[in-house]
Amino acid sequence: MDIQTVMHSMVGIRTLIPDDAFTAHSLGTVREGSGVVIRGDGLVLTIGYLVTEAEEVWLTRADGQVVAGHALAYDQETGLGLIQALGALDSPALMLGDAAKAQVGDPVTFADGFGRSLETKIVAKREFAGYWEYLLDEAIFVAPAHPSWGGAALVAEDGSLLGIGSLKLMMSRNGTSTDINMVVPINLLPPVLDDLLARGKVNKPARPWLGAFAAESNGEVVVMSVAADGPAAKAGLRGGDIIADVRDGEIAGLADFYRQVWKSGPAGSEIPVRILRDGRETWLRVRSADRDSFLKKPRLQ
Repeated sequence: MDIQTVMHSMVGIRTLIPDDAFTAHSLGTVREGSGVVIRGDGLVLTIGYLVTEAEEVWLTRADGQVVAGHALAYDQETGLGLIQALGALDSPALMLGDAAKAQVGDPVTFADGFGRSLETKIVAKREFAGYWEYLLDEAIFVAPAHPSWGGAALVAEDGSLLGIGSLKLMMSRNGTSTDINMVVPINLLPPVLDDLLARGKVNKPARPWLGAFAAESNGEVVVMSVAADGPAAKAGLRGGDIIADVRDGEIAGLADFYRQVWKSGPAGSEIPVRILRDGRETWLRVRSADRDSFLKKPRLQ
């Protein structure tokens, strides 16, 4: 692999989000991270939270020149985002690899858009459930962790793109804690790319969204907080509630909770949930929503 070629395919990203945006409080109004050029016309792949509700997008090339960009799309299910450069990037497109063939133990390189690369290894490939109603059937986890992971490119030894950096987490191994990065596999992009380019989103009914931020504790799904004015808040769900059932089915962990909600119908479906609160149980009926309807739409600079 020619690391210099990889680094020339990377860009730094800086986005500005309106103060009144739905995600402004949780994700901030100024966001910085990385992206990778995946097409010769300046199409940049990144992690979605960098471009969600972005009003301005600026891309910094490897030579330091700054180019304006447009937040083209954000896919809620994969977590990936697309930016279209509005000026010349003069950057080679990185070839998409096959994350399914990558194995635990494989040496890989994690490269950001600020000139930094890290030699690391794949330490796990497994399911990942995020507290923001997000689920990957098989995420990639690498260690040591890159300090600037958001939107960074995970690259195989042959120079192909395996995934996009999303999170920094802690993993316990043999009684010690290690920083690791969670990476969204690149294989999730091709099935949705044409829709994202043509429509800005995938052409299928939106998943039901509750607006509940939850975590798993000893197998129980515990609500940490709820989105202001979101479906869960309107239904009376509170932080500290334990979600025990969805419709008529008991749930087994956070991932199972999401799957039960999503199979209940499209966004707008009413979803009965049984909760435990202060030692008592009760049923709430949550009228789900399309998460995108709460977000500001990208606009061309």
